[in-house]
Formats: sequence, C-alpha cells, structure tokens
Amino acid sequence: MVYHPVPRELKVIDTALLLRLEEDALVLQLNQRLPPSWIAANAAPEGVHHLWPALWNTLQHRPELPRQLRCELLIELRSGERVMSLLDVLPHTFAPLPRVTARDEGMRVAHLLETARSVREWEAEGSGAAVEA
Repeated sequence: MVYHPVPRELKVIDTALLLRLEEDALVLQLNQRLPPSWIAANAAPEGVHHLWPALWNTLQHRPELPRQLRCELLIELRSGERVMSLLDVLPHTFAPLPRVTARDEGMRVAHLLETARSVREWEAEGSGAAVEA
C-alpha cells in the first residue's frame, strides 16, 4: 500500500461553493456533511469559510468510492460568528480549491478551528436551526 500524506493546505471557499460541496457529499452519501438546507439557512450569504484536511477516510462498505479527505470546516454564520463542523471531500474536488497563502490568515483560522463551537454546540444553545441528517 502506498502512503499518501494528508495535504497540508488550508482552503478558502465562499458560501455558494460550500453549498455545492455539501450537496456533492449528500449525493455521494459521505459520512461527514451538513444538510444543504442548514447551510442555506445559517451560513452568511457572502461568508468566507475554510477547509483544513484532518485525515483520509475510506468507506469500506463502498469500494467504488475513492477515499475522501475528512476536513475540519470553519463556517461563517449570518451573525458573524464562526462554528466548526466536518466535511468529507473527494481529493479531485479538494485539490483545485483556492488556498490560503498568507501565514497570519492561516494562524488566525487555526486558532478559530481550535476554539470555535461545533455546529451541535451552537444549536444546543438555541442559536440556530437544528441539523437534520
């Protein structure tokens, strides 16, 4: 087996692209995703969101699917707050996404990923529409 390290690229996406990635994950029935309706209801329309690959994921029961990058996802909400979720993305979809090149932006996003509430925590506090899988 050939070892492929997880890419170490922070990606930056807008809400329209985030919605498309979530829709792709839904169609493929990938494990980590949010309902596109949740994104439409809660993500800032002009928001800036970030993806950071955490690990490779393989669906053993679905060998027809290539392995996915399980990414930490930082979502900018309509309120301006940021929450963290996970999103599985196919490598050929991840690679061409725009990447963050500024070190200070990368450091800021890394800090936000470590400190942001998860979507579930945010919802538990009554801040938004509940996630329905």
